[in-house]
Order: sequence, then structure tokens, then C-alpha cells
Amino acid sequence: MTQYREILRLASMGLSRTSIGDSLQCSRNTVADVLNRAMLKGIQYPLPLDVGDNDLHQTLYPERGNALVRKAPDCEYIHKEMAKSGVTLSLLWEEYCYGCKGSGEIPLGYTQFCYHYRQFATTTKATMHIQRKPGEQLEVDWAGQTASIVDRDTGEVIPASVFVAVLASSGYAYVEAFLSQDQESWITAHTNAFKFFGGVTRIIIPDNLKTGVEKSSWYSPTINKSYHEMAEHYGCAIVPARVRKPKDKPSVEGTVGVISTWIIASLRNQKYFSLYALNDDVFKKLKSFNEKLFQKKPGSRLSTFLTEEKDALLPLPVNAYELAIWKKATVQFNYHISADKMFYSVPYEYIKHLVDVRITRNVVEVFYNNHRICSHPRLIGKPGQYSTITEHMPEKHKSYTEWNSERFISWAGSVGVNTVAVVNAILGFHKVEQQGYRACMGLLKLADKYGVERLETACTKALSYTPNPSYKNVCSILKSGQDKIITPKEEQPRSSSSDYGFTRGADYYGRKQ
Repeated sequence: MTQYREILRLASMGLSRTSIGDSLQCSRNTVADVLNRAMLKGIQYPLPLDVGDNDLHQTLYPERGNALVRKAPDCEYIHKEMAKSGVTLSLLWEEYCYGCKGSGEIPLGYTQFCYHYRQFATTTKATMHIQRKPGEQLEVDWAGQTASIVDRDTGEVIPASVFVAVLASSGYAYVEAFLSQDQESWITAHTNAFKFFGGVTRIIIPDNLKTGVEKSSWYSPTINKSYHEMAEHYGCAIVPARVRKPKDKPSVEGTVGVISTWIIASLRNQKYFSLYALNDDVFKKLKSFNEKLFQKKPGSRLSTFLTEEKDALLPLPVNAYELAIWKKATVQFNYHISADKMFYSVPYEYIKHLVDVRITRNVVEVFYNNHRICSHPRLIGKPGQYSTITEHMPEKHKSYTEWNSERFISWAGSVGVNTVAVVNAILGFHKVEQQGYRACMGLLKLADKYGVERLETACTKALSYTPNPSYKNVCSILKSGQDKIITPKEEQPRSSSSDYGFTRGADYYGRKQ
């Protein structure tokens, strides 16, 4: 609005119209028009103190109407509506204009509408609340100060990290102590917090810690895969705070300081021998903290949460998220990958490919380019165990798995008794029967190469050398042709002593037969 009073004051000081226009940032013609109208109306400076620019405007320009007839917006109503998800000033201005049209009043323009609301928000010191809509943001962090538990056996004091989660709108908080800040503790803390709140916010704002963000970036941070999977399960998004920008999550930063005093410091003189006992007292202190009345506004964190934010949270899924650890592995030539010192088979077509391995409490899943190619029940116990699915093997390897000790012995029986003895010796030599399968398979292939009769003869000769012959012993005999050489011991015995005339019988010596 034109500053009519100031124009009259400067004109009374003898300033030119151009100088007055430059001083008040208005045109020379506007100054001339105001002074001419004031002269015709007999208005001179000084003016009474109760006469303002609106009064002068009505007196000097009655044909333009009174600017005050425009309907003033209900700023308090606007402030409450802005706290709701998806509501903007542009939407509220359109509704305001529609209401003015229905009542026959003149609305303010969008710029003036926003100006009046910002003036109201400034006087009520509530400008930051505009960005914290109910159910929209959950800020999470580890407290810098730690609690502690005592080892019953050694008396060692073990530090316990304290997880803090705060709903940005109501300030309602969740606190829990953990023995470490690893991935499992981080994910478990989130699932427990969601269960405590009874719902999920649309956005989670963590710090740039490794369990949450693998690679920090100003524009596109890389979220930890397990953390991202948890967010997908609950239907929310993760928006990490910028590095060294604590104002991106002011609620949790402020609450961490209060929690350090209200909960951690208040329990400093207590001795706890288990994490369960520590968290039991932490939850009691947390209840008092959330129910504590605000100093500068009515209500408490709990009452604000129940009345404004609880209904705005997203519903919890039917099943809680099960922690999954993601790792990368290369498929080896034996078409197995290693996960937690156990070995799991993968279709042999993926040999030497880099795959993603998802490990949960009960299942191990393998993915290639986000496509699951196989899954196994998780092996538990002694390291080095194998979980092999026959369908993952090449065709030549499948036939090997169909053999067992009974089948090897049955096959050897079709060759000869000495071959059976060699197979039993090979199987009995190893601590684990399966370790002898390859040797037995090699013995079977010798029959294909040298024939059944030569193999039986070779096994007979090997048993004459040692009671526990090996595959190599039999193979060496066949290669060297020793099975074809007949030694004197192996010659056929004579049928009867009477075949030789010079042999004296029992009658000659006077003995009875």
C-alpha cells in the first residue's frame, strides 16, 4: 500500500516529487496524484495520530473501495490444517477463495494470503512444525552416552549402547539398550520401535552409520541392503540426514540429550547383571519421560501422540520383519557357495558368477540379478557341511550321487569274490564311507577297460600282496600286465601221487590206509 502519510510529511519538508518517489520507491506521478488529491480535500501535514494510511486511502480514493473489505484468512485454522499430511498453502488458498466466493466476499491474493500466515506463524514461533506432519517422520540414532551391565562371573563392566527413536511431530520417544551397534541390533531396534508405536511412519531419518548407509552421498546415498529390505517390508522410505547436518533430525538430537540425563544418568548408580534387567528400568523411565508435561505448551508427548499422531501412522504388517543378512559370493567350480563357513549348491550354469546371498535364521537364499535361483535350509553345527541339491549338478555328476555301498558291493559280486573283497577293503579303509566312493567308481571303470576276468585276476593278485589293497594297487597290476603272469604257487596241483611210478605208497611201508 502507498505510504500516504510519509508522502505528505516529506512534501511538507520541501522535497521534490522525484526525490519523494525515489525515497519511497514509488513513481513521481503517484506522488503528484496524492499531493493534488490532498490539496483538493484540504488535508495537510501534520495529521492526527489516529489517522492511518487506510483512512487516507479511503479519503483520497473513495472510488477504489476499502482494502479492508477483503476477507482476512483464519490463520489458526490454516496452521492446524498444515500439520496434516499432503496439505499445502496452495490447496488452503484455493479452499479460502472458494469460501469467499460463496459468501460474496473478496479474497486476498495468494501472495498476501501466504504473507498473513507467515506473520502468524512467526508470532507463534511454530514455523518448524510445518515440516513435521503427524506420522511422516521417525528420527533414529544411537545415544552418545552408554549404559552398562556387570558380568556375574568376572565383575567386568560391559557397555550397552542406547538406541533412541523419536516421532518428529509429537516428540513421542522409544529407547532400548543393546550390547552392540551391529546390524542385528540396529534392525531389531527398529522393529521393536514400530511395535511400541503401533504403526510406521512414511519416512525414517537415520544418521550415516554403516549399518544404515553403505555409502553417504549428498544427492544419492546407498542404503544398506538389509536396512532397505526392512523398509520395504514396512512400506516406508529411508532418507538419511546429510553428513554433519544435525538440523536434518533435530527431534532425535534434542531428545538424545534429554534421554542421557533423564534415563541414562539417572540409572548410573544401579548395577545390572543382564540386559533384560537394564531395559526393564529403561522402559519405566521412558514411560515417565513420555508422560512428563511440556513446559511451554499444554499436554505431554504421550497425549500429543494419542490425539494427533497415532491415527496418522501406517498400519503394521501382519508379520514382523525377519532379519536377513546379505552377502556377496562367487560360485566355485564345484557349483557351491560359502556362507558362514557352510557350503550350499547353486545351479552349475552359474559357476564363476557373482551372486547375492540372503541369510536368515532358517533359510539361505541365492539371487542373481535380483532373481532367486535357489534356496536351502540353513545348516547349523560343525563348519564345513554341504547342502547339495541333485538338480544343480551336471548330468555326469548326477549318476555319481545315485551310488551307495550296497550298490558297489552288488556290482562287485557280479565280477567275483575277490573283487568284492577289494571293494569292502576300500570302503572300510575310510572313516567316512562316502570317501571311498570315488575309488570304487574307478574300480568299476577298470572293468570297462580291461574286462571282468582280468579285473578279478588283478584283485586276486592284489589280495595276495596285502589284505587291504587299494584302487592304485589293482590299477598298477592291470597296467603292468602282472595279472597275466602265472607264478609257481598258482600252478594247478597234481591229481594223485599214483601217477608217478617211483612214489611208494602206504602198503610199501606196512601202514594201513
